[in-house]
Amino acid sequence: MKLVEVEGTHTLQTTYSSLDVHVGQSYSVLITADQPGQDYYIVVSSRFTSQVLTTTGVLHYSNSAGPVSGDPPGGPTVQVDWSLNQARSIRTNLTASGPRPNPQGSYHYGLINTTKTIKISSSAGQVNGKQRYALNSVSYVAPDTPLKLADYFKIDGVFRVGSISYSPTGGGIYLDTAVMQVDYRSFVEFVFQNDEDIIQSYHLNGYSFWVVGMDGGQWTSNSRNLYNLRDAVSRSTVQVYPKSWTAIYIALDNVGMWNMRSEFWARQYLGQQFYLRVYTSSTSLRDEFPIPKNALLCGRAAGRHTRPL
Repeated sequence: MKLVEVEGTHTLQTTYSSLDVHVGQSYSVLITADQPGQDYYIVVSSRFTSQVLTTTGVLHYSNSAGPVSGDPPGGPTVQVDWSLNQARSIRTNLTASGPRPNPQGSYHYGLINTTKTIKISSSAGQVNGKQRYALNSVSYVAPDTPLKLADYFKIDGVFRVGSISYSPTGGGIYLDTAVMQVDYRSFVEFVFQNDEDIIQSYHLNGYSFWVVGMDGGQWTSNSRNLYNLRDAVSRSTVQVYPKSWTAIYIALDNVGMWNMRSEFWARQYLGQQFYLRVYTSSTSLRDEFPIPKNALLCGRAAGRHTRPL
């Protein structure tokens, strides 16, 4: 499989015999049909699970001389290092999308100073006798009014800015409508720390980000020495390996309320998510359009009037 694209990013065209696709991710690959004319296995199997689940398909040549033979090929199932090294090998093709005198255009993410480091840590536990999951100790509770409407109409009591901290608290899990505020046009470093025994996967709505580094153990400031500051892949969903960390860079150029969440639905539903409020005091249409006048309003925003476009 020749990898050519990851979530909208042209990649170096590396060939893999086995490719890890983590929860919520997408890849585009090319397969060259240059083998002798017969049938071949295509196998998909689960990774990092105690019981390996397998689905098998068949690639059939039109001039096939016979069916598949032998057992389906096996793949790595628990080797974290193998998967980690593969993830690091997926990089941006800086010469794709037409000729340019300056690869990457004028935007070199590795030369921009970050304005803030935000560290996110997951946890699991019981709250009021029920299973919950949390990020930085906060287990998300949905409000009665969509957060963007509450923010737009300045409705008090729906959420609190700063209801989730910029770094792990080390405390127990508690329930809240988690909203983290960051400045519009800032350039932020996010570090996902996974101290659990399972692999994690996170998605950010409204943005792509550069996956600049990942490794085992605890992240420290010295971990930045491992960062890829030249051709890291840009994507919107990233994995965090067990007992490991992953670091991303984000250019916050899109005003609004953006959901950052676990891509594991059970964890997302039971609290492992929060909203990133990318904020500016400007009301210029250059920064954000107003809500359309025909928008459906609900919750505490019902009956309010939107400004005309």
